[in-house]
This record gives sequence, structure tokens and C-alpha cells, in this order.
Amino acid sequence: MNSVSIPNKLNALLKGNNVQVQLSVPQLAEKVLNRKEGSLTSTGAVCATTGKYTGRSPKDKYIVEEASTKDKVDWGSVNQPISEEVFSNLYEKVLNYLQDKDEVFVFKGFAGADKKHRLPIQVINEYAWHNLFAHQMFIRPTDEELLDHHAEFTVISAPNFKADPAVDGTASETFIIVSFERRTVLIGGTEYAGEIKKSIFSVMNYLLPQNGILPMHCSSNVGLEGDVALFFGLSGTGKTTLSADPNRRLIGDDEHGWSPNGVFNIEGGCYAKCINLTREKEPQIFDAIRFGSVLENVVINSESRVADYDDNTLTENTRAAYPLQAIDNIVDPSIAGHPNTIVFLTADAFGVLPPIAKLSKEQAMYHFLSGYTSKLAGTERGITSPQATFSTCFGSPFLPLPATEYAEMLGKKIDEHNAKVFLVNTGWTGGEYGVGNRMKLPYTRAMIQSALEGELNNVETVKDEIFGLNIPLHVPGVPDEVLQPNKTWADQSAYEAKAKELASKFRENFKKFANVPAEIEEKGGPVA
Repeated sequence: MNSVSIPNKLNALLKGNNVQVQLSVPQLAEKVLNRKEGSLTSTGAVCATTGKYTGRSPKDKYIVEEASTKDKVDWGSVNQPISEEVFSNLYEKVLNYLQDKDEVFVFKGFAGADKKHRLPIQVINEYAWHNLFAHQMFIRPTDEELLDHHAEFTVISAPNFKADPAVDGTASETFIIVSFERRTVLIGGTEYAGEIKKSIFSVMNYLLPQNGILPMHCSSNVGLEGDVALFFGLSGTGKTTLSADPNRRLIGDDEHGWSPNGVFNIEGGCYAKCINLTREKEPQIFDAIRFGSVLENVVINSESRVADYDDNTLTENTRAAYPLQAIDNIVDPSIAGHPNTIVFLTADAFGVLPPIAKLSKEQAMYHFLSGYTSKLAGTERGITSPQATFSTCFGSPFLPLPATEYAEMLGKKIDEHNAKVFLVNTGWTGGEYGVGNRMKLPYTRAMIQSALEGELNNVETVKDEIFGLNIPLHVPGVPDEVLQPNKTWADQSAYEAKAKELASKFRENFKKFANVPAEIEEKGGPVA
């Protein structure tokens, strides 16, 4: 199939009598129920299950190797190449498949709240609930914007179309394929809605740097005086909890761009984990799950239709999707100035990283590239002790370009805007997991508040001898002895051994970055 026939084939699909374009939330909710794709919960949300796949399928994700991508993409186990021929053949099969469905749903919207840098997109779905998900996750156009909307990227999701690896050239029945020349994401064989969201994030991670914009996997909020904060962190580090501050307005909870004008949210909604969710712990998320929201793989009582957020029968990865406007304390539109403070969150189960440390630019780039946290004993089969986990730039599955390009952009922006960077450990103190205790949340909140208010910019610090980190000697609201990890351990030799063990893991992980300037590794990392 040549490149000319691809848009013609798509146009033919979009003009079909079975296509439903830009249905409202009530219309989509009705479709979900009438088509028996999901059920209504007691709060008015719809709940759907995703069958075999309850999370992303990274081994089935590909980027088409094309003239424009061949020398730009960081090819490997994350960015797996696939041929134009494989993509074209699957594309034609998927469009033929959708043409034969009774109904196909189309959402038109945007990725990127800053109108100067937003990407017009359309999402074509086999399922109504996936289209409702897209409606809530991306930025919804006004009626006027819809009249002049021309999609520059298309996501096509057909969960019930399964590839034949022997014929189609995929690794399994599932495929998530991005073609940057065809401006298309093709998804099949999986019902997990997160693939739709994350595929567009991957697209933005490729496109935005070409315009001098740093894409970031982080949450962001703004204070009463307009000061902006970014929170990076992997699952379990407290990113959502700590960025939800009643005294600060939320810009976004997961994906942002940092442009020459400041920070903007890439999305129009939130995709929150809701395992063990309670109103007491996460009131914003709990109260946002109402009519129009989408629950994914949450177990619902068959009679009362009340969600049991503690039930992990289907998966630990239960999710809720809802628009940002379901939260009261937000910035609307989701745009703000340049970040004053950047926080890297880690949950160190080794119990040796300080609860807060000030980072130089070199240290910031080192820890950004490292993206460290811990997996805990019992979280996965076979894990009996804490394990160090590194996810480059706190989002390695979604980075098409070499990681060093994102880190270099971050370093330049830190310099340009004099942003203060802090490493905050929400993990263990007084010993490793199983011996020590989890850092008290009020202490962490006090440390972050002091960082955001500039109280730590000029305080006296002490240098950690193993990690080279500058630790404040005093933080309002936090006992001094908590701030230095070595002073919280009863057995100093055990502390030193565990700290050196983690430091060696950092150094071993960093070997994969071949072209990092020497001063980043020398000044940023643990002391050799």
C-alpha cells in the first residue's frame, strides 16, 4: 500500500454511516450501557473491565522505522522498530475491520493546553467506553474550535482485532504501533485504555523537543503567588498525594511540557490509580469519580453498584479517568509560568537516602537520568527484599529519543530559570524496609513546603559522604536527627554497607549512558 492510499482509506472510514463523531458524555455513557460494555456505579461513573490485559504491553509496542525516524529514535527494547510494510498491512486490515462494525466512535480534541504548542488529534474507537475515556483524558475543543479542527495525529484502537504474529509480523496478538510519517497510532488486541493515553504521550515526547519544548512525566501545581512546582516520581513515591495541596492549584497530574513561555499540561484529565482509595486519603480523586468518569477493572457490588476499591481481584492496577474540571482547585486553562522548584520523589526502601537534599544542576541531571525508586518485598512474585528500580527520566517507556537529549534540555532550563531542585525520599528511615519505618507524611509535607517557599535556598547543609548530596541541617517542622540517614540507624556499619550497596547500583545503572558529559557522572553521582 502506498502512502497516498492511507489517508484515503481513513477518509472512507470516517465518512461511513456507522461512525459517531464527538458524542457528548451522556450519549457515550448511554452507548456504554446499551452495548453492555460496562456498568453504572452508585456515583454515576461507568465501570469497564479489560480482560486479559490490565496494564500496558511494552513488549508489543513499536515505532515504524522510516526515513525521518531512522536516525533520531533511540532504538532498543523500549523503542522496537517495525517495518513500514508491517504497519501498512495491519493498518488496512484494521480499517477494513472497523468499516464492518455497527458503530465506530470518534473524538476530536487536543494534546497540549498551550494553544501555541498543542497537537490536534482524533481518536477512533471500537468501544464507546474507550471514546468516553479519550473524551475525559484529552483536551476537549470548544464548538468554535471543533469547526476548524484538523487532526494532525490519529489514534485508531480496535481491541477485538487480534494480529496473527506468523502473518502480521508482530510478537503477539497485541500491537501498539506509532508511525510518525503517517501521523498514526495503531492499537489492537488489548482493551487497556491506558495504551491510548500513553501513545499520545510518546508522540509528544518525540515532537515537542523538536520545537525546544521539554516533555515531562510529572505532576505540577502553582502557589498563591504564582510560583510553579514540578513533582517527578515513579509509582509509590507519593507524587499524586504530595502534589495535591489545598493551598496550591493543580496544573496537571501526569504529563507536561516546559516551553519558552512556561509549563503547560499535555492532558485534559487524570488517570488515577484507585486501589485502596478512600475519601480520607485522597478526597480529590474520590469525589471526582462521578457521572462521566470511567472506572477500569474496579470490582463493583452487583446489587448496590458501590465500588470496592480494596478489591484487587482483577488487578492492583485499578484506575479512574476523569476530567480536570472534576477537581475544584485547578488552573484552567492548565498553563503556568516557569518552574521555581523541581522535586524528584523516591521511595528508598534501603533507608539510606536523605529525606531531602538540595541538588546542583549536575546532580539534578544525574538523578533525572537515573529515575530511582525501590520495589518492595511482596509486591511481585520472587521479590523477597527491596530492589532498586531505575526508570530513565522517570518515564523510560515513553521516550522515543535518547534520554540524554531530555536531560540536556532539563539542565539548560534549570540554568535559564534558576530553578531549585530537591531530591525527596518518601521511603524508609532508621533502617531498610522491614527494620526501619516509612518516613512520616507530615515530615515530608513540611520539607516540601519549606522547599516551595524558598526556606531551604540558603540554609546550612552537610554533605553526605557516600552519595555526595547536600542535606539541610534544619527544616522547620522536622526533627534535626531525621534529616541525616546515618544518624537514624542504630547500627552504623550496617548503614554504611547498605548505602554503599545502593551507591554501586546507581553507578552500575549509569553505565548505560554512553554520551553523558563526564562532569554529570563525576559531580552528580555517588562518590566512588
